[in-house]
Amino acid sequence: VQLQASGGGLVQAGGSLRLSCAASGRTFSRYVMGWFRQAPEKEREFVAAISRSGGRTYYADSVKGRFTISRDNAKNIVYLQVNSLRPEDTADYYCAASRADGLGTHSYEYDTWGQGTQVTVSS
Repeated sequence: VQLQASGGGLVQAGGSLRLSCAASGRTFSRYVMGWFRQAPEKEREFVAAISRSGGRTYYADSVKGRFTISRDNAKNIVYLQVNSLRPEDTADYYCAASRADGLGTHSYEYDTWGQGTQVTVSS
């Protein structure tokens, strides 16, 4: 599977964006999907993950209640709705695919990565 993320941009604090990650290939539904982010001079961190069917999700504490991950297996897309944005959410956001069974929260659990889409939140 190949991944292409989009939807980033510059928003004011309190604003919203919807990030998308389009996957190529016919096996999208076989992958657990995750979103990670990396701020300048910081390590990449887990944001959210969703199961193959979309029935289970898991979030980092820092985004719980503000971000929502979802997927459309018919369209081969995973979304990350980001609301109530804060300046500390500024980062490059990456989508990733995992063949593992669980909702991984570590980068090494994911096999395939898309390029980042930049989110900048102004105060």
